Amino acid sequence: MADLFEAAGLTPQQPSPLADRLRPQKLDEVVGQEHLLGPEGPIRRMAEARRLSSMILWGPPGTGKTTIARLLAKEAGYEFQQLSAVFSGVADLKKAFELARTRRLAGQATLLFVDEIHRFNRAQQDGFLPFVEEGIVTLVGATTENPSFELNGALLSRCQVYVLKRLDEAALEALLAKAEAHEERSLPLEPEARAALVALADGDGRYLLTLSETLFNIASAKPLTTKELGQILQKRSPAYDKDREEHYNLISALHKSIRGSDPDAALYWLARMLHGGEDPLFIARRLIRA
Repeated sequence: MADLFEAAGLTPQQPSPLADRLRPQKLDEVVGQEHLLGPEGPIRRMAEARRLSSMILWGPPGTGKTTIARLLAKEAGYEFQQLSAVFSGVADLKKAFELARTRRLAGQATLLFVDEIHRFNRAQQDGFLPFVEEGIVTLVGATTENPSFELNGALLSRCQVYVLKRLDEAALEALLAKAEAHEERSLPLEPEARAALVALADGDGRYLLTLSETLFNIASAKPLTTKELGQILQKRSPAYDKDREEHYNLISALHKSIRGSDPDAALYWLARMLHGGEDPLFIARRLIRA
């Protein structure tokens, strides 16, 4: 087989991103979600019992939603099938349900993972209901948006909603240590620059590993300062959706800071909104209301 690859000018194993190479192989290896995956966590208990309930995993990017779903299927003995609401339509859903029905007749359970499930319209979401009710599929949906706003009430009533936390500093440091062990070398960073790298990731584990891969590839002869790190990585665009959840989260935080008489916090949230591209007139109207 290797000779065939070489004859075609290919290698049997093409390079993959560091984040993919470090993808956890067991639920125990997932960091930052101990409230769900710890010894008393609800997802951990389901995996150990090998009986899964349909669920919605709600959390920011890079917190492990896809990884948890894949490992949950593996540890519970379910067949893993994945769809993305961005690329899938009615025909894809019908095919997935028919495959799951066939597996069920053969005694094999199916975990159907739907990424960005909030992007399906209301009618498409309703299409899941009979298959979830009959147990043909165990649905695991992933979303970055508040399920209460974006998903049908009927679908939510049949699923548990689990909130994934943005990775804290300890979890991100654990990822860096894992990356360094994998590469068998330390990141070329001074202590202050390492702290800046963690802060730049803003709780996104996948983004942190992407930044780390860039630093490993430059192979700097000496540790980089914070300034040099900034020159290499530039600045991350702020996470801000002007018409979605982050928009309302920040304006709510601004209101609460004003009501709490905390000028420093109010200025911080105001700066976050302006830096993210919010319309100053919108902020002015909300300040008048406050």
